[in-house]
Amino acid sequence: MLKPERHAYILRQVNLHNRVLSANLGQEMNVSEDTVRRDLQELADGGFIIKVHGGALSHSFDHHYTAGTDIYSQASKQVIAKKANKLLKNGMFILTTGGTTIIEFAKNLPPALQATFISGSIPAILEYIRHPAIDVIVIGDKVSKNAKITAGGEALDRIRGIRADLCFIGVNAFDAKVGLTDNDWDVVQLKKAMIVSSKKVVCLSISEKLDSIQPIHVANPGQISVLITELEPDDPKLDAYRDAGIFIL
Repeated sequence: MLKPERHAYILRQVNLHNRVLSANLGQEMNVSEDTVRRDLQELADGGFIIKVHGGALSHSFDHHYTAGTDIYSQASKQVIAKKANKLLKNGMFILTTGGTTIIEFAKNLPPALQATFISGSIPAILEYIRHPAIDVIVIGDKVSKNAKITAGGEALDRIRGIRADLCFIGVNAFDAKVGLTDNDWDVVQLKKAMIVSSKKVVCLSISEKLDSIQPIHVANPGQISVLITELEPDDPKLDAYRDAGIFIL
């Protein structure tokens, strides 16, 4: 793979998943980690990504709570957010993860909604507290700087003590057979705990993240109640997820 091809591949993965790991990129492109590190440095020097230890972040992931920041596939994520609103009812206790789709969801909550939102995502919390009528509970003690979430034993303990009506999961990768996967250990532990602590689990995902797999397993397809994408519910691309028993919205 030539350098321009590698750079294009890396940029797409960064935009799609918000965070990438050097080791994974090396395997996917069949190049050494040294080559990946040089590519990441060049892209960072050009202002396209943010290079961090072990990989890179997208600018939208790092600053997506700031007005005016470009969000990858923002129009699609806004469609998803509006669909997700249909599931909300007053009085609900709602767990949410983080990610740019969750941020769009937080920005588009119905103004009259009265509910309690529980999250460890710093950017999501900053959006929730703007809402005039919802209560916000912050979980956790330690902050993961790369993932912009609270993590650690206290966060997991608090989640396990909750019985939420809904859990909204921002998807990194979703495959109809393998299920939900991710590439960040702290994020995975929070997602697992939230899924177990919720009556219904709702995945918010742009269609580009479907039929993809990341290194760390989060949940089986049978643990997911609802999948919301920007596509029409009867789109053939969603057939495998429907066949897995997931309600498509």
